[in-house]
Amino acid sequence: VVDPAGAFQGFRGTATDITRELEAERRAQFLSRHDALTSLPNRNMLAERLDETIAQVARRREMAAVLCVDLDRFKDVNDTLGHGAGDALIRQVAERLEACLRETDTLARVGGDEFVVIQTAVQDVAAVELLARRILSVVEMPFDIGVERVLVTASIGIAMLPGDGAISGRLLQNADIALDRAKSEGRSTFRFFERDMDARLQARKALERDLRLAIVRQELELFYQPKIDLKKGRVSGVEALVRWNHPERGMVSPADFIGVAEETGLIVELGAWVLRRACTDIRGHRDIELAVNLSPVQLKRGGIAEMVADIIAETGFDPDRLELEITESVMIEGAEAAIAELRHVKDMGARIAMDDFGTGYSSLSYLNRFPFDKIKIDRSFVMDLGKRGNGAAIVKAVVGIGESLGMTICAEGVETIEQRRFLEQAGCHEAQGYYFAKPMPLAQLTGFLAEPTTVLAPA
Repeated sequence: VVDPAGAFQGFRGTATDITRELEAERRAQFLSRHDALTSLPNRNMLAERLDETIAQVARRREMAAVLCVDLDRFKDVNDTLGHGAGDALIRQVAERLEACLRETDTLARVGGDEFVVIQTAVQDVAAVELLARRILSVVEMPFDIGVERVLVTASIGIAMLPGDGAISGRLLQNADIALDRAKSEGRSTFRFFERDMDARLQARKALERDLRLAIVRQELELFYQPKIDLKKGRVSGVEALVRWNHPERGMVSPADFIGVAEETGLIVELGAWVLRRACTDIRGHRDIELAVNLSPVQLKRGGIAEMVADIIAETGFDPDRLELEITESVMIEGAEAAIAELRHVKDMGARIAMDDFGTGYSSLSYLNRFPFDKIKIDRSFVMDLGKRGNGAAIVKAVVGIGESLGMTICAEGVETIEQRRFLEQAGCHEAQGYYFAKPMPLAQLTGFLAEPTTVLAPA
């Protein structure tokens, strides 16, 4: 500042406190390389650390490991306790995982419930196995989330350096492939990447892609296996079974594509298609009932009652002739929600059957909790009839249970006249199997119903 004469008088200025701006910049820089919830390294820092590890392994001629850790059924925690509880669980898991590692190792969070560990300077595979088992052990210990005690498990996929790749993206992909294997083989375990895993994964993805197209192109078809009223000696109903005649693969086993449909969620669309098509096909055969299988995944997703109601209204099928078959796993994986859905279906007039009865560990308890209309005896017990096993005693016991509870009893897998005679004498109501008829397309079923074979008559 100068006076009128131009003489210097001093300075005048302004100052701005930029503390908040600097803190925001530092926070932004931190979040660019760290996870906001756990403060662990994120994907960006993981990529840097993994590149450093790859270079170190090549330079020192040593080993390292990449472990993909994923919590099993974490979604259930969010759904039942809320996202706040889910966040608290993730923070506690991160703390436990960090406690398992050395200072030279890296732990990153790369997704909702997904973590990646880089284990450096590995002496041998046994050291990696030891870490994997330690991680599984600490995750299995109960978590206290507020007033709730939460139990979860983890699955781990492992890729080794340098054997399973020398590029970060490929290593993570291979570890993720191994993780998929761990989850498909029961969860709460770990698996190392193997070369043929990638080939199987690609084959599975190709099958998934083809299945999506098959549903759109209507390449699937339904076969129907008759159920026989043993006392009257006539067809009492049919079970709808989906078949896939692939234009290049030929007949694809349901054991192969149903599993893929369940894992990918396609089973919801596929299940609706099966029910709609079956109701349309069997609508005109007014003297028989229609049985359709429900997947545990369909019931877990919800909306079964609404789907059934819509399809009954659309096709005009009589709900009193409809029977939905479920396996015990439906009840185990979400009993209360499943029971609520099934009660709505029963209110419409449809019946519910427990399929493969006797193969689970708690079938009787579910018979007590839900009023099933029918019990289907698993084929393994029918095949055991006449042999040294306990098949005969089990069949008699199941028939007795059914009679006391007012339920129909149907035996699956009947293949011989001796099996049929035993089931009749034991008081079994219905049976199905190759002895009577194999699953057949609709056109063949129509002929079968018009001219039933003598084999249906009581033995």
